[in-house]
Amino acid sequence: MSINQRKADHIRINLEEDVSFPTLTTGLEHFRFTHQALPELNLDEVDPKIHLFGKPLAAPILVSSMTGGTDQAHEINRTLASAAQQQGLAMGLGSQRAGIEHSEIAATFRVRDVAPDVLLFANLGAVQFNYGYGIDECRRAVDMVDADALILHLNPLQEVLQPGGDVNWRGLLDKIAQICRTLGRPVIVKEVGWGISEQTARRLIEAGVSAIDVAGAGGTSWSQVEMYRAPTERLRRLAAAFGDWGIPTAESLLAVRRACTAVQQEEIAIFASGGIRGGQDIAKCIALGADLVGLASPFLKRAVESVEAVSEEMELLMMELRIAMFCSGAATIEQLRQPGVLKRIGNNE
Repeated sequence: MSINQRKADHIRINLEEDVSFPTLTTGLEHFRFTHQALPELNLDEVDPKIHLFGKPLAAPILVSSMTGGTDQAHEINRTLASAAQQQGLAMGLGSQRAGIEHSEIAATFRVRDVAPDVLLFANLGAVQFNYGYGIDECRRAVDMVDADALILHLNPLQEVLQPGGDVNWRGLLDKIAQICRTLGRPVIVKEVGWGISEQTARRLIEAGVSAIDVAGAGGTSWSQVEMYRAPTERLRRLAAAFGDWGIPTAESLLAVRRACTAVQQEEIAIFASGGIRGGQDIAKCIALGADLVGLASPFLKRAVESVEAVSEEMELLMMELRIAMFCSGAATIEQLRQPGVLKRIGNNE
């Protein structure tokens, strides 16, 4: 099956099927903000703006990497980018392997003409370094879309569940380190929905990455996506068996933060994604230590409607974030991270 057909399948399945984890959640429900009945703030003073990689953002929100490689993906990317430009948010593109290997597809990833100011991330699969890719392909991916940084995504479970998937993951850490040393742009390493462990985070920090996106479990389960794509009953059963695999987003976020603290690399940016569905989820992730919070599914579902629909979704998320900050007594992102603002509840207390 061609890469672009696989991309088309992914879009269709995410829009039409239930691809959530059967029982696993993000873990964010185990945290709650301390409500401040007297916040001593004017809502107009609440400011979620940040700077990342030298660019200003209206809020620490990322349109997570989703797609590319097809005509529909092209329209979706341009719709998402136009809305991100309007709202001042960051955006990641889907894996650009198809554009690297088929030059006629490269245009489906290009969005700079509609998003000249957006903090934009190019994207390649790290496992491709074991299948002939290197620094040249990384530079081509960045140049293809005039990106500010490069995402290298990790998806071992997805690859082993795909027919003909790339299953040689040996020796990749040294190759990632080489890219970090030579690319000349920030390198972000992310999972695609099963989380980053503390051990993996430490290794990536030592390799020289600029940011880690935990992309934890609890949102879209790509094993469920691959179950719907599976051409045989055997592969369907294998994919279904791993429906609840992974590290929940909240757990992974805390693990990566511990790793940064342990090796005294607090300047490493931490991105949180995986099952983020609203402004309170965004606020919780920030309070738990995230610098940027990514969403995919909520934006994808609006992107098939219009730029205005995506922009409205972004506005709603930002207002939810600001209200959560306001009612927690936090006027800034830094104040939202202060001890006591967010508490663990229930059996996990």
